[in-house]
Amino acid sequence: MIGAAALLAGCGAAPESNGASGGAAAGASDYLPCMVSDAGGFDDKSFNQLGKEGVDAAASELGSKTPIEVESQAETDYASNLQNLVDQGCNTIVTVGFLLAPAALESAKANPDLEYVSIDDTVDSDFDGKTDAPNIKPIIFDTAQAAYLAGYLAAGTSKTGVVGTFGGLNIPTVSIFMDGFAQGVEKYNTDNGASVRVVGWDRAAQDGSFTGGFEANDTARQTAQALIDQNVDVLLPVGGPIYQSAAVAIKDAGREIALVGVDADVYETDPSVGDLLLTSILKGIDVGTKDAIVAAGNGEFDAAPFVGTLENEGVGLAPYHDWSDRVPAELTTKIDELKASIVSGDITVESYLAG
Repeated sequence: MIGAAALLAGCGAAPESNGASGGAAAGASDYLPCMVSDAGGFDDKSFNQLGKEGVDAAASELGSKTPIEVESQAETDYASNLQNLVDQGCNTIVTVGFLLAPAALESAKANPDLEYVSIDDTVDSDFDGKTDAPNIKPIIFDTAQAAYLAGYLAAGTSKTGVVGTFGGLNIPTVSIFMDGFAQGVEKYNTDNGASVRVVGWDRAAQDGSFTGGFEANDTARQTAQALIDQNVDVLLPVGGPIYQSAAVAIKDAGREIALVGVDADVYETDPSVGDLLLTSILKGIDVGTKDAIVAAGNGEFDAAPFVGTLENEGVGLAPYHDWSDRVPAELTTKIDELKASIVSGDITVESYLAG
């Protein structure tokens, strides 16, 4: 955490090329961008899908070769999938997710002339404040800022006074949502003399309810059900497709429970749960990935970390869609004010990425 903060402290400096030659050596028409997913797969309607959309959009803009995109079925696939992409002549390889970072680092060190883009991790395993290989560009997101707004919104719309969250694994890129959400609820309680409870996450212990993976399965449904049984009426699942299992539990509950999506605007990516969605906590993974690949394809690969914040619109809240008429106007105004205060620095949302 200290290393990540130190790394981010220098992010305002002008980008400098690291000298990696993978993109620069190839003309755009010969340039081959590649991508490997984590175990969630490219149809997760979340961050793997957004990353793929970014790579595809970049390839289209560049007029490059058709990207090679490989899905991982399990963590044991990561190293072999990366090696297969190296063997197929990829110029830039995008890895999706915190869990892929160790394999990405190993591959990057073994192939210093190739370029790597790491979504959701700084690849700073020794915590010295620097990415551990000069040919890796991190694309990371301080989603705690947007989750803070979602927590305040959830507390303000809750009728039971209980909101909940659960995740796939207790790793920083998951818990950052949950902790930011809880901070927003705390702010609502302070502002309004309220006592809305958060179940599924304990800020003091930095632990909570987790499914053990990122699959939409019965374990995820049961985890959601356990929170619903505690009278939750706003629920934030964090972990790609596990929201689908939460939606099943919500529908089975037979009462009004709002769902909060993550990464993409789930109302748009999965209309089947649109009527349940209060909002989604957005990460601009597609935009950040596209920009990185376009630069690399034009021979301008830049390893400086991209950090998505409310200020640069790398993170944010999706529209309320079907819930718009159930969110009081004064609450919407307050959310806008809180966003401005976070951007200005008047409010600091705690996270491992906060500089």
